[in-house]
Amino acid sequence: MLQPAIDWLVHSLLGFSPDSRLGAAINFFLYDSIKILLLLFFMIAAIGFIRSYISQNKIKVWIGEKKAFANLFASIFGSITPFCSCSSIPIFLSFLEAGIPLGVTFSFLITSPLINEYLVIVMLGFFGWKITLLYVLSGILIGVASGMVLGKMGLEKYLVKGVVSEDKQQTKDKVYKGLIQRIIFAVDEAKSITKKLWLWVLLGVGIGAFIHNYIPEETIHNLINKTGPFSVILATVLGVPMYGSCAAIVPIAVVLFKKGVPLGTALAFMMATAALSFPEAVILRRAMKLQLIAIFFAVTATAIIITGYLFNVVQAIL
Repeated sequence: MLQPAIDWLVHSLLGFSPDSRLGAAINFFLYDSIKILLLLFFMIAAIGFIRSYISQNKIKVWIGEKKAFANLFASIFGSITPFCSCSSIPIFLSFLEAGIPLGVTFSFLITSPLINEYLVIVMLGFFGWKITLLYVLSGILIGVASGMVLGKMGLEKYLVKGVVSEDKQQTKDKVYKGLIQRIIFAVDEAKSITKKLWLWVLLGVGIGAFIHNYIPEETIHNLINKTGPFSVILATVLGVPMYGSCAAIVPIAVVLFKKGVPLGTALAFMMATAALSFPEAVILRRAMKLQLIAIFFAVTATAIIITGYLFNVVQAIL
């Protein structure tokens, strides 16, 4: 429903050619902005409604009891949610609001864009079940390991005040009288967070639309091919500023692989593009200080680089 409406608006009403870079960039910007803002509002409202039935204390106690597996559960949950790096942020913020530890929420934020059912289907067709299975397992492992490392670093001080409520006691002890009051709470929370983030969403998606439509695939391929043993590092660095869902990046990874780029290098580019993006950093800036964003990106990128080299080592076996 949304995409045909955007196509009509951009191509028929505004008169931009669907084959032009500018027309494609405007289409990309409008579609992703609307999609992410709607997700932002409705996902926060939905989780806020559910959260009104569960006390913060119970959530913290449950996670405390399952501490050894909390990152794994968050990473697996992320793997079954069909979101891109920017669309995962609303649930990430809702988890923080629910009192879930920062490291655990990062495990979700990392894995959610890396793995989803669409990606698995596309990868099965292009790469076969062995590579697909290893990719899924490595994606979950990246989420778990990175989340655990980030959780041990005591980074909560780098969260921006006001985006996530600091008065956990008030939220925990609040008693809701009936369904209507719970819905009002959920909608008010969604409106509050959306108002704080909408401008950053538009800015981030705008940057992503430009990068997505104005940087040719040939340029990326030529750069990667010239770096030899450092190709995994370069592929990851090139992938981070890009923006797109992992399923949309699979064909690019396939083209790179077929043109002689090692498997791990191609997958590292795909992982970095999906899990980390400059638009994501822009949106997260409203919720995190620059230090936390830099540490989050550095830890995740390092895990992706290590995984890429491991895939290159075992490529002959696969």
